[in-house]
Amino acid sequence: MRSQRKLFIATALIEVGAGLSLVCVPALAIWLLLGVGEPSPEALIVGRVGGAGLLAIGVACWLAHDYRGSRSQHGLLWGMLIYNVGACVVLAIAGLMMRMSGVALWPAVVIHAAMTVWCAANIRASSANA
Repeated sequence: MRSQRKLFIATALIEVGAGLSLVCVPALAIWLLLGVGEPSPEALIVGRVGGAGLLAIGVACWLAHDYRGSRSQHGLLWGMLIYNVGACVVLAIAGLMMRMSGVALWPAVVIHAAMTVWCAANIRASSANA
């Protein structure tokens, strides 16, 4: 359970930071991730909406980090797993197939892959303890 608390705190910090950057300076975040120098107005809007979603994930994780073993925490773990798998795949495809790559792309892929493994391990551990 201690690892789960650390996972929620780490996710909160990472996603609030990413979310704030996408909401406040989406062009910079898009440039760092994808190397796009001048994103379209549509991309900036979608980036801001995505940033709001990341803020929501971060806040939910922060609020859940002390509720050890609750059903809502277990559901949040599954949501985090799906999000991290999706983010890892989408970003990797952007880099490998679409040749879009900024300085933060591959570190972001690695972080999401690591968070995927951490989420899966916590789901497995929480299921074994149930």
